[in-house]
Amino acid sequence: MLKKVIKMRNEVSLVKADWDGKNIKEYVFSALNLIGFKPQGSVNSVAIKPNLCYYWNAATGYTTDPIVVSGIIDYLRENFGSDVNIKIVEADASAMQTKYAFPILGYTKLAKEKKVELLDLSEDAIEEREVEVNGRKIPFRVPGTLLKSDLFINVPKMKIMRATHITCALKNVFGCIALPRKVIYHPFLEEAIVGINKILKPHLNLVDGLVALGRFPIRLGLIMAGEDPFSIDWVAAQIMGYNPSKIKFLKLAVKERLGNPEDIVILGEELETFRKDFPKENIIVSKVKMSLQFSLLKAYKTIVGDVIPPTLENA
Repeated sequence: MLKKVIKMRNEVSLVKADWDGKNIKEYVFSALNLIGFKPQGSVNSVAIKPNLCYYWNAATGYTTDPIVVSGIIDYLRENFGSDVNIKIVEADASAMQTKYAFPILGYTKLAKEKKVELLDLSEDAIEEREVEVNGRKIPFRVPGTLLKSDLFINVPKMKIMRATHITCALKNVFGCIALPRKVIYHPFLEEAIVGINKILKPHLNLVDGLVALGRFPIRLGLIMAGEDPFSIDWVAAQIMGYNPSKIKFLKLAVKERLGNPEDIVILGEELETFRKDFPKENIIVSKVKMSLQFSLLKAYKTIVGDVIPPTLENA
């Protein structure tokens, strides 16, 4: 497994891309070249974790576009050879089962075309880990594949979220927990996000900001890259219109020495290029919208006993 090289500064690249994914390989390569991404040691196994939180496709801004993952696979093959073992991985969530998300969101097709594997982390070999955050001991079920892969690549979306204001790199690692009902962590969600990131440390984070999700979906045309997930989130928060020092889990991450905002350097496009276009959150509207969505899902589950509509199961 690769040893992560600690840099004196944490570089985050911002690349302007075609929102529809045209020439995605060029933009992915550009973002990685800007930060000088060069893993130390041999790379034989790779785990790529997109954000597949539900069954809405990438055009909604909710989930990672498979075309971005396709560009990453091209990068891996060109730099590490055709024999590298690549897995696209995801874990079940409260309202999503990975076995349905993969085909519905285009990942089964991508895996076949690129000759890579798909892995449901909820069915992986699990290791029990415990960490302390803010004085609280938190247990986690951690997929062994992510601990043992030579290269762990985190591919989040850039979105606003009622519970945490933003969700990007650190929150996508939270999605790796091999426990479908992650809602058990919600009473101490900030601590849980920081805790799992103390255990699982991606070697690379590449953000799909082709279509981002603010007050509404926006064709932002952004590819972000960085080796440090905290730095990615610190910059992403600013693009989304927030003061990152006011985001609770980022503030806690600084306290727990998971990240240092003073070490962050932005490369490529100016941050303002994307911030001016991002649809900022309307807090009142956001609360009503999210409450309605969860009420509908809860009602559906109560009526039929499942969170997955039959039309999706047969897709």
